[in-house]
Amino acid sequence: MIKELKTAFIIALMSLTSTSMQAQDLLARQAPVDKKMKKVDSVALNRLIYQEMLDNPASDLYDEFDNLSTHYRANTPLPDETKIDLRDFCMPTPSRVITSNFGARWGRQHKGLDIKVYIGDTIRAAFSGKVRVVRNEGLRKGYGMYIVIRHYNGLETYYGHLSKWLVKENQEVRAGDPIALGGSTGRSTGSHLHFETRLCGVALNPALMFDFRNQDVTGDFYTFKRSTYAHESAIATSLRGANSTMNNGGRFETDEDDDSEMAIAAPEASFAPEVHFHKVKKGESLQSIARKRGMTIDALCKLNHIGKNIRLMPGQILKYN
Repeated sequence: MIKELKTAFIIALMSLTSTSMQAQDLLARQAPVDKKMKKVDSVALNRLIYQEMLDNPASDLYDEFDNLSTHYRANTPLPDETKIDLRDFCMPTPSRVITSNFGARWGRQHKGLDIKVYIGDTIRAAFSGKVRVVRNEGLRKGYGMYIVIRHYNGLETYYGHLSKWLVKENQEVRAGDPIALGGSTGRSTGSHLHFETRLCGVALNPALMFDFRNQDVTGDFYTFKRSTYAHESAIATSLRGANSTMNNGGRFETDEDDDSEMAIAAPEASFAPEVHFHKVKKGESLQSIARKRGMTIDALCKLNHIGKNIRLMPGQILKYN
């Protein structure tokens, strides 16, 4: 009897051990499967997130993706503070020469930076995003041929005075993708890139985020604050703008013609103190202006980044020493 009990106990014990070992084997086999499924789920989730970003870049700030208006008017006000990720970037041009600053210029606001490029130079997307506007304002108006891209970090970048488009509206682009060729279309006195950075339709000083001279961004992030923006913008111009000097004591002016819901205070464009301006009158030529201002035609053209064969328009502004 005792022998039979011992035999039954041993059989039961072996059965339990076998079941436990089988369960462990099952768990061991299941672990890599679970890990793979997690990986698949993660990939699928990332794809969904990425697709949502493509469908509506910067959806936290913008309610819609509007191709009809150049300057987006947000239904919600510009945030008092927001952090902008600058890490995924590409300089739009390798040019290090800034010819005109952000701020008050010739009695109105200049809402971007003018960067010296030549006709045919490649212009690239500053960040990844989606092309919102590809348009031509005409030969004598504003941006001329231009592009607006909305980025996932909340910014919109503008590229003006182009000679050729390389992208279409609603096209997805990566940072560094060629989007256009440099030119001198629109209201332009010589080939250059007009580059803007806007947040919810409001123009911000690109010098706060981009350092063209060093071909880099100013940091991994830029935190926009309404309360300190104007002062920071003036400092950025003094550090990274044309001539790298703050003019007029850092005086600020607001733009009465600003398209956005809030006219941002901005520093005046900083030119060297010895530079003056000449407003072209009907019938004047480069030769007559140069003679009147006591300088050579070559010097006048070089100062204004224009060619000798340019057609002067009445009302056009030229710099002279």
